[in-house]
Amino acid sequence: MLEVRGLCKRFGALAATQSVDLALAPGARHALIGPNGAGKTTLVNLLTGHLAPDSGSMTLDGADLLPLRPHQRVRAGLVRTFQINSLFMEYTPLQSVALAIAQREGDAMRMWGFAAAGRKHVEEAGALLHDVGLGNYLHERTDLLPYGLQRLLEVALALACKPKVLLLDEPAAGVSTDASQRLFDLIDRLPGDLAILLIEHDMRLVFRFAQRISVLVAGAVLTEGTPAEIAADPKVREVYLGSRHAA
Repeated sequence: MLEVRGLCKRFGALAATQSVDLALAPGARHALIGPNGAGKTTLVNLLTGHLAPDSGSMTLDGADLLPLRPHQRVRAGLVRTFQINSLFMEYTPLQSVALAIAQREGDAMRMWGFAAAGRKHVEEAGALLHDVGLGNYLHERTDLLPYGLQRLLEVALALACKPKVLLLDEPAAGVSTDASQRLFDLIDRLPGDLAILLIEHDMRLVFRFAQRISVLVAGAVLTEGTPAEIAADPKVREVYLGSRHAA
């Protein structure tokens, strides 16, 4: 579903990504871990078109991603959440998600201001928000929601785009334990054919979520394997995990 080969990006003398290879099958639950500065978010920005690679290839469901701008990649089915929330704070969750659905369907220009929104978009938005646990907050302003609920809303906005591949960039960052539990309960319920790439520092969540894990160090993939293989790998324990996940 998503295939990356030989992806490289330099910022002057700094090699942010070095010949990165990555492949996600339909329904993959794949985690990307590594120390701060390893290049994880740079890789996500390359995948989503916010940065241009110096070399390498990227395909989504067999189609070349490189010529596509960020919004075109979203329409093709590659959707992300952000490390720092990027939301319409003055809108309600229902308004925001209905607008995302309208954009997906090519109706966003008619809908701006929400008054002209089609009933079907509003109904779909309400159903999606109920599914992610925000059914009691449809009409609350987003800036009044607790931060954990804002993170759920960002996932709802991503799902409104009907992605083939969902990139979650540290979705649990800055949220309470209860909120992160709710978030990962939602992730557990996502459609089985949706491929997910998770970037996350909380190893408890990573090892709960992932079927496979790639370890990025200094912009290069150190190793890839199952959670058990990664936990037992002495190289990974040395550079990242430490003794907490020793076999």
